[in-house]
Amino acid sequence: MQMSPTEYIQHHLTNLQLNLHTGSVGPTSGFWVLNLDTLITSFLIGVLFLGLFYLAARKAVSTQPGKLQNFVEYSIEMVNGMTKEVFHGENSVIAPMAMTVFFWVFFMNLVDLLPVDLIPRLLGFFGIHHYRAVPTADLSLPVGLALTVFIMIIYYNFKIKGPKNLLIEILSKPFGWYLMPVNIFFRLVEEIAKPLSLSLRLFGNLFAGELIFVLIAGLIPFWLQWIPGGIWAIFHILIITIQAFIFMMLTIVYLSMAHESH
Repeated sequence: MQMSPTEYIQHHLTNLQLNLHTGSVGPTSGFWVLNLDTLITSFLIGVLFLGLFYLAARKAVSTQPGKLQNFVEYSIEMVNGMTKEVFHGENSVIAPMAMTVFFWVFFMNLVDLLPVDLIPRLLGFFGIHHYRAVPTADLSLPVGLALTVFIMIIYYNFKIKGPKNLLIEILSKPFGWYLMPVNIFFRLVEEIAKPLSLSLRLFGNLFAGELIFVLIAGLIPFWLQWIPGGIWAIFHILIITIQAFIFMMLTIVYLSMAHESH
């Protein structure tokens, strides 16, 4: 079926959804709705990259390491070095979590470089007509990741500082006890800004990138698409890498702040 440019863009920006209340699958609305394409793609990418790293660990040798082992070892050393520079506490969880965040977000972003019609057309043979392949271009996933980090921030604030010292810090810092309401207000703004800065930055950049690819595919003849599409893809490689790196670094910084006094 031939679609107008507007219909084409709307079609590619529509999620495959599951309504938990009615059990129906397809574009729907309501509160109890899951974006199946986001969940499926993010889960598969997580399994694939964790499996790849697990395979490298299982086959690791000390004599003549292969390319995969060299890549994994270099990645571990790089992330561990950056974590030590930024994170000033003692926590063995932070570096592995930072590496997991970086590679998971990076590979989810990398899906944006696939031709926009590739996955939807393949799934169309099985009767699935809506499928957004880029999980990080769906606001629900960046928000979910950011809220997970935010919960860890709250947890480590209580665990490291203790409820009493944390309350004293909230009430008295940075302006002293006489400006307690101002201190509380600034603390609330600071804490709310953390998940917002994590989620909206990632979502905004990936949604814009996805939209530009869809516009190129929907408005430009197919025999000319490779010119603007190729140029944008080269530039977008930098964007998806930077966004994964920023998400990882902000996560480390925020968790470091939770381990320190004001």
